[in-house]
Amino acid sequence: MHSHDRGAGTVRRWPALAVCLVAAFMTLLDVSIVNVALPTIREGLHTSEAGLQWVVSGYALTFGLVLVPAGRLGDARSRRAVFMSGLALFTVASALAGAAQGNAWLIVARLVQGVAGGILNPQVAGLIQQLFRGAERGRAFGALGSVIGLATAAGPLLGGGIIALAGPEDGWRWVFYVNVPVGVAALFLARWLLPAPVYGERQGLDPLGVVLLGAGVLCLLLPFVQHQQWQGAIKWLLVPAGAALIAVFTLWERRARSPMVDLALFRLRSYALGTLIALLFFAGFTAIFFIFTLYLQNGLGYSALGAGLAISPFAVGSGVASAIGGRFVDRLGRPLVAAGLGVVAAGLAAAWVAVELVPGTNVGWATALPLLVAGFGTGLVIAPNQTITLSEVHHAEGGSAAGVLQTGQRVGTAAGIAWVGSVFFEGVAGTGDWAAAFRHGLIVILLFVLAALAAAAADLVSGRRRARGTRAPG
Repeated sequence: MHSHDRGAGTVRRWPALAVCLVAAFMTLLDVSIVNVALPTIREGLHTSEAGLQWVVSGYALTFGLVLVPAGRLGDARSRRAVFMSGLALFTVASALAGAAQGNAWLIVARLVQGVAGGILNPQVAGLIQQLFRGAERGRAFGALGSVIGLATAAGPLLGGGIIALAGPEDGWRWVFYVNVPVGVAALFLARWLLPAPVYGERQGLDPLGVVLLGAGVLCLLLPFVQHQQWQGAIKWLLVPAGAALIAVFTLWERRARSPMVDLALFRLRSYALGTLIALLFFAGFTAIFFIFTLYLQNGLGYSALGAGLAISPFAVGSGVASAIGGRFVDRLGRPLVAAGLGVVAAGLAAAWVAVELVPGTNVGWATALPLLVAGFGTGLVIAPNQTITLSEVHHAEGGSAAGVLQTGQRVGTAAGIAWVGSVFFEGVAGTGDWAAAFRHGLIVILLFVLAALAAAAADLVSGRRRARGTRAPG
């Protein structure tokens, strides 16, 4: 580690981590918190269905586009400066979203919010790589995993609570305004606590690589985030186009003087398999809240707050298990992730049975324990998997490596919501049975989780074979 990294920021690394986690929580919360506010946004701004779709998906789209270049920028220049720039932009965009006087205004503010979130988030993982070592790094990533799980699961609950307190007319505005005082306070603390910039490692940022990767990610994400609004099969032509652009990006990176992504990362088994597990798991994990919220609010008439409360057991389980997983990941490694995926699968299967047995308005109570179990398993997956995935990555590459990992998570999220949502909406349209549609969606989610479990199992088998091969000559 450079001497610059051992300064005051390192001494105050746990308070510095707290600031990073607060900012990450805000940006990740805004992925899910808006879902319960959509009915009041529709009434307040007279927004069309297509406009509402862009309010939700536009944030996810721009968030995913900037993750890798932002991570590379933080690695090459100053993680503190890039983090603070993203946080300042996110705070301003939140204020503008809350003050929106029309649909176009709100959509543009959400797009800018997404860019800011994508700038900020890779710096958090990069700073953890920089500030922590050994078992402490596992605990730090455990805290980040808690934030990811809580932000995703608690979004509907917090959004419903804010709307209930502020009233249906302006409640949606406070969903955005609440970020402003938190963001301002975090900015001052970040300037004081985060490690000073290291100016001795300036490198080029590969503009052509930025364009190629950005265009590839855009082509991959756009058909999924616009799945419900963009009718017809032609949109799926963008997926092979995106894959081709990423292949060209890979070829260019091999020759670039200052590559944006060190492709040698994917020769590390822990990184390559960890990224695949994250992509598959996030495809299922985030889709749960999407279809469950729709089932409760639209199918059963739950209020925004009631729907949030019904999902809260998942957040509780995830938060508790993330702290546990962060402490034991150094000792248990990938088997902990595999065990967590098994627990998630068991919880989802139990939720399927619960909805089969209690399909009416008491479904929130019937699914509480299964969701608690699934949340607990999630806490044993996200943080430990991130710790293991980045364990062999040098801290100087931490931001760009985390950016690639998080881009995979965003692509997985978009694809999962599109596929699960398609099954769910087709079930509702075909039979009008919301409970059956939810169960069918759960089956698709379960398949994603089982695919992630298969990848984790393949890693375990490969590791054991390698260990036996290493011992054999002796």
